[in-house]
Amino acid sequence: MPSSGINKYQKTNKLNFIIMKSKILIPLLAGVVLLGACKGKHGSEEFVNNTSSSSADSVKESESATLTVPKLVKTADMRFKVKNVQQTSEHITALTTNYHGLVMHNQLGSSELRSVDVRKSDDSVIRITAFNTTADITVKIPTNKLNDFMNEVGRMGIYVNNRQLDISDKSLDYLAARLKLQSRKELVSQQKRGKIIIKNPASVLLLKDDMVDQQIGNQQIDDEVKNSIVTLSFYQSNTIYKETVVNDDPSAYNLPFFKRLIGAIENGWLIFEELLLGLANLWVLIIAGLGIWMLVKYYRSKRPPLLAKN
Repeated sequence: MPSSGINKYQKTNKLNFIIMKSKILIPLLAGVVLLGACKGKHGSEEFVNNTSSSSADSVKESESATLTVPKLVKTADMRFKVKNVQQTSEHITALTTNYHGLVMHNQLGSSELRSVDVRKSDDSVIRITAFNTTADITVKIPTNKLNDFMNEVGRMGIYVNNRQLDISDKSLDYLAARLKLQSRKELVSQQKRGKIIIKNPASVLLLKDDMVDQQIGNQQIDDEVKNSIVTLSFYQSNTIYKETVVNDDPSAYNLPFFKRLIGAIENGWLIFEELLLGLANLWVLIIAGLGIWMLVKYYRSKRPPLLAKN
């Protein structure tokens, strides 16, 4: 066979081999592409799922962050001296209204320390009384305005005896009540769907009452966080008060001297008359006494001679 024919034959075989190989590789390549597309689609699904799970985790984290927000309850009290208790009480009430607060308690009173009566006339005296005046006021003020309110009240006094601010953290109490409330809600929901059967209806009522108590308790904590309770106690210097009053001592009301002298003479004559009347009522005893006296005298007059003869 000539060499040109052999080369032509070899080229033909190579071409046929390449064609057959391409026929095998093309389906294989197509399968690989499809497989890669399926994996890509599956990967995208996993990304979506991961995205949803991450969003769910973010929601849970936000819920837990909401539960763990600090619940700080602030209370304050102040004791101070003022010039006038009545006027200061009115100013504090007006200031509380301006700060959108509420007066919870307002008590004003005076106590007498000592009193002296000085005689002015027979029927009147000058009463001098020393007393002190104090006031106690409890107000509810928005927490964000607490410091401003305390500063303004402090400037109303002559000086401040005591000023105190207390902060109580009720975050754990709030969180515990909220978690218990959620668990009870889930239990009641499962009971309604029939997943859990509670045989005693009273237990369901008690469970719902506990849920109400926990809701009210958390609302109370929210209100305490939003509004602060301030107790104010103030006083003024002791006050002296003079007034003319009627003399309430009966012994002070006496008659003039001459009227009392005439009255004494009349009383003496009445006593003498009563004495005579008493003696008149005793006439029998008087006669009997005279008789006895005469007998005794007679007996004594006869007795001495007899003794002399002996």
